[in-house]
Amino acid sequence: MSQKAKFNQMKFNEKPVHWPTLNTVLMVEETLKNMDESVITIAELKRKLPRQVNHNTLMIILEYLEKSGKILSGIRGISWVYTDSKILREWVKKGTEI
Repeated sequence: MSQKAKFNQMKFNEKPVHWPTLNTVLMVEETLKNMDESVITIAELKRKLPRQVNHNTLMIILEYLEKSGKILSGIRGISWVYTDSKILREWVKKGTEI
């Protein structure tokens, strides 16, 4: 089963064993935001995290980050896509809708 299929099987409605704390979510977010590579696998992410995170907890965090538009998950791995650029937001506001 691919990483994407496993990732999509998790549901917020299910009661996981471990709910992530805010500190854990922020730690994963900062690690993904500051990574050198454009794509990272879940195994590589686990190795780069400053503290060990339960796999199910990490999957919940990644699902939250994907639903909030901060990451994209694909066959090759995970990519940070969120930008907090004021210039980009202005361009989007001024842009023409198609």
